[in-house]
This record gives sequence, structure tokens and C-alpha cells, in this order.
Amino acid sequence: MVIPVHNEAANIGSLLEEVCAALRGRIAFEIVAVDDCSNDGSTELLKQLAGSMPELRPIRHRRNAGQSMAVLSGVRAARAAFIATLDGDGQNDPADLPALWAMLRAETDGGERLLVAGHRTKRRDTWVKRYSSRIANGVRARLLGDATPDTGCGLKMLSRSLFLELPAFNHMHRFLPALVLRHGGRVRSVPVNHRPRGGGASHYGTWGRLKAGLVDMAGVIWLQRRWRDSGGSDPLA
Repeated sequence: MVIPVHNEAANIGSLLEEVCAALRGRIAFEIVAVDDCSNDGSTELLKQLAGSMPELRPIRHRRNAGQSMAVLSGVRAARAAFIATLDGDGQNDPADLPALWAMLRAETDGGERLLVAGHRTKRRDTWVKRYSSRIANGVRARLLGDATPDTGCGLKMLSRSLFLELPAFNHMHRFLPALVLRHGGRVRSVPVNHRPRGGGASHYGTWGRLKAGLVDMAGVIWLQRRWRDSGGSDPLA
């Protein structure tokens, strides 16, 4: 489990307990909680929880680097062959994890080239956030052809080796389906539960997210075109 954490002291404790409740006795797992330079007490809370939660391994960024870099740090630090990502705000439901794992392991290739992505069919967000996400997902699907209805869902599962093959850049977590497809992998979306934020405040503004998303989408389109022009070999390798 890789969980990016930035100022989530109000949510992270209960979320970690839910992860353990969902996975203990079913799956051998560890939790890499990546503290992205929090200043609200999340750092101290994670250290405290690690003393009573043997699965938890917190690491901390020296400076705020953003969600994608926090996920990347967690994947690099992880010791398992497969990775699940989960947002630190508690809106993703850890109870969905066993079903995603079962789907991944049921694949004939053992899930090595598959991304299982959560699809929040009933968003528990403000209407502005829901509407803007619907537009963004539609534009993204049309331009990138990623065949994924909800790329913004933080609940995803894939092999660690596949993740580390992908080009790393800020906000890459929003484009994982397109990047996986670019690398010859497959993507399957699974309906998952979505919950209201328990406490704290969202770290993303609607317009800032839209502006960054458009710039990043142009970059991913460029990567896709370079991939096709190179005949399938990775031009960045």
C-alpha cells in the first residue's frame, strides 16, 4: 500500500486502521505512508502509529513535492511485487482492496501488465468538483484514448515493475491508464465506493487543477506520438 499524505492528521489514523482491517489475514502487505512535508501534526501521528502498527513504514519528504512524487517515492521504497495506491484523505474505501487484488491475480499473466483502476460511480464531492471532473474525464478519454471513465480515482493496483517503467513527471498519477497502455499494458476499471472527506481541506483548486491538467495532457499526447513514431521502443529509455 502506498499512501501519499499531506496535512491529513484528521483522516490518516482512521484510514490506516481501515486498511489493516481490510487486509490482515487475507494478504501479506506493508503500508508505505509518504509524508509530503506536512505541517499539521501528520508527521508525529505517523511516527506514533508506526509503534503499534507493524505493517506501517512512514517516510518523509524534506520539501513538498506533490502527490505524484509522493506516490513515486512510495513505490520506489516498497518491497512488494504489487502496489496499491490510496489517497490519504479517507475518501477511497479500503474495503474495496481485496476485490481489486482478486481481479489482478485472476489474470492469466498474474497481473504483471495490468492496471486495475477504481471508478467512483457515486462521487461524494461538491457539484462543482463532480461537474469539472466529468468534463475533464471526457476530454481526457477522447484525446488520450485511455478507455478509463475515472482516471482521477486514487485507488489503483498494478505491479511495481510496471509502475517503474513509466515516465515520471509531476501529476503523472492522473494519467496512469494512458501511460500503462503506452507501455503495452492493459487497464480495467472497477466500480468502487467513494466517501465524503472526513476532515481537513482539499489540496486542489478547480481552476489550478484544470490548468495543470491541460498542460500535462499535452505532454502525455506528445509521449504517445513519440511512442508510435519510434515503432514501439521507448524513446526515453
